[in-house]
Amino acid sequence: MKKTVFTLLAIFIVFSTLAQTDTSQPYFKSPSIAAFNIRKVPDSSSFTNNLLQKNKPTVLIFFNPDCDHCQHATQNLTSKIDQLKDVQILMVSVMDFNLVNKFYEDYKIADCPNITMARDGKYELPRFYNIHSIPDVYVYDKKGKFLNHYKSTIPVEEIAALLK
Repeated sequence: MKKTVFTLLAIFIVFSTLAQTDTSQPYFKSPSIAAFNIRKVPDSSSFTNNLLQKNKPTVLIFFNPDCDHCQHATQNLTSKIDQLKDVQILMVSVMDFNLVNKFYEDYKIADCPNITMARDGKYELPRFYNIHSIPDVYVYDKKGKFLNHYKSTIPVEEIAALLK
C-alpha cells in the first residue's frame, strides 16, 4: 500500500511540474511600459508614465545605489551617453531617497539630460517587472513596444544598435 501511495504521489509531482503554465512576464503582455507614479531625484517631484516623451525610445533601468555592478554599469552608461542621446532613460531604485540622491550626485546624472532618476517607494515597477537581480534593463522602441531585456548589465552599444 505504501508503495502505491508513494508511486501515485511521485507521478502527481512529475505531471504537475510538467503541466503547461503561462510563465510569460507581465511586460510581454502589456503593450507599453506599466503605469507608475514615482518620485524624481533630486527634487522628489512626482513622475508618472504619462510624463514619458511620446515617439521616443525608452530604456528602463532598475538599480541599487549600493550595488557594485550598478555603479560600474552607470559609469559605463554615462561615459557613452552620446550613443543614446535620442533615447529617454529612466533609472529606478527602491532604496532610500537619500541613497538614490547621493548616487545621482556621485555619478553626475544631472549632466545627462536624457536620464531621469527616480525612487519607487511603493515597489510598483519592480513588482510588475518581477525584478530579482540588478541592474535590470528593459528597452522599448519609440512606439512603446518592448524590444529586449538585459540582466546584470547595461550594454550601451547593443541598445544603441537595437534602437537604430
